[in-house]
Amino acid sequence: MKDDQPSPEAVASFEVLKRASVGQLLFKGARLFEELALGRLQAMSGDASIRPAHTALFPHIDFEGVRQTELADRVGVSKQAVGQLVRDLERMGMVRRDPDPTDGRARLVRFTKQGLEGMRHGVGVLIELETELTAQLGPERVDRLREDLAVLVEALGG
Repeated sequence: MKDDQPSPEAVASFEVLKRASVGQLLFKGARLFEELALGRLQAMSGDASIRPAHTALFPHIDFEGVRQTELADRVGVSKQAVGQLVRDLERMGMVRRDPDPTDGRARLVRFTKQGLEGMRHGVGVLIELETELTAQLGPERVDRLREDLAVLVEALGG
């Protein structure tokens, strides 16, 4: 075995640590849930161009609109990255950029009618997945999970 290769015991120990970490479980659970939801949305629409990076913006776009700089702050990425994603979503017809009535230099990112309809479909898919999860795990367990996640989100400042 090379010096830079971990022993089988070290690998096994590392895997146990990963599975024992709440953070790792949250990351993995969120990724798997997102993949399922996005796969269903893509199958429903027949359009595979929407990616997780796009859907990461959706919860942060207010009905009345949000400035692109604020959107970047909320998502925690650069203004340039958000700018590219917003351009993609504009091309898809999901959002538009309107002048900000309080600042002529700024623009507000808003959902279009098509974008709002897409959001409704997306929420429908999330409800469908939660219903399936409830059938698999039981309502009490899913209710407890929802409550615990809400407490966690609040504790983390959200």
